[in-house]
Amino acid sequence: MKIAVIGATGMVGRTMMKVLEERNFPITEFLPAASERSIGKEVIFKGIPVKVVSVIEAVEARPEFAIFSAGASTSREWAPVFAKNGTVVIDNSSYWRMDKTIPLVVPEINSHVIKKGDRIIANPNCSTIQMVMVLAPLHRKYKIKRLVIATYQSVTGTGVKAVTQMENERSGIKGEMAYPHQIDKNCFPHGGTFQPDGYTTEEQKLLDETRKILEDQTIRVTATVVRIPVVGGHSEAVNIEFEKDFNIEDVIQLLNQFPGVVVYDNPAENKYPMPILAHNRDEVFVGRIRRDLSKDKCLNLWIVSDNIRKGAATNAVQIAEYMAANKLY
Repeated sequence: MKIAVIGATGMVGRTMMKVLEERNFPITEFLPAASERSIGKEVIFKGIPVKVVSVIEAVEARPEFAIFSAGASTSREWAPVFAKNGTVVIDNSSYWRMDKTIPLVVPEINSHVIKKGDRIIANPNCSTIQMVMVLAPLHRKYKIKRLVIATYQSVTGTGVKAVTQMENERSGIKGEMAYPHQIDKNCFPHGGTFQPDGYTTEEQKLLDETRKILEDQTIRVTATVVRIPVVGGHSEAVNIEFEKDFNIEDVIQLLNQFPGVVVYDNPAENKYPMPILAHNRDEVFVGRIRRDLSKDKCLNLWIVSDNIRKGAATNAVQIAEYMAANKLY
């Protein structure tokens, strides 16, 4: 079993390697690939130094799986090349997600959409993954009509440059700016790029990807994405309007039973999800579970997860695990 990680030297790529190690994915040969400036450098995998190779070298090695975290332009160019060579590509970029021919997968929810012969599988956006993990069991029972979402997103979602900007600001150092504004001691309602309708691309992903994963184009979604000065994970305040009524005890039971979701909700003891709790963990935490008192059949939730792990690296590795276990590669 040969595995390539494309973008192995980046923040998500390194976490992908860590997750592959932790989960003991059956690998006989590991191929870390990256841009030209990183070729020949070494990364440590399972305690052993491994040299970074070019993307074309990774293609020629014909790995069973190539897990991509190198940006949309790299995925657009190279995913079809790997696929044509017989490799299954699991792509963490936005490029393939809304292609009708490409499965968009969160394994706990919709692994059934993967078919033998599929050669490109899309990994959803980090904010979408953690949200649909909580929504899926509720949608199946109560049917979601409408979602109102506000996200509070970690700087790690932007990458190393954003983390460095925040750390520099905290230390009083002038350096390269990943954002148009100071992020330390600040927050701004800007994630992705602004579209003509006033929404950002990150907000649009929450609408499009949620509908695709939950296989329901009737769900109405409105979102505001906010960047905040934390590193542990993304947080989301989600208001859900259902077609059917519910009781809170049943909601909690459904969420407790869903794999990968942890109900962390005891306000009397100040227990509620926080990025510092989710950091370096794979679970999706949900709390502040309460009725919306302003409207019937409406529920408020607070959802937190590590956006680099379950929101990116872990979900991608889980897709590979599912395909390997079911001989779908």
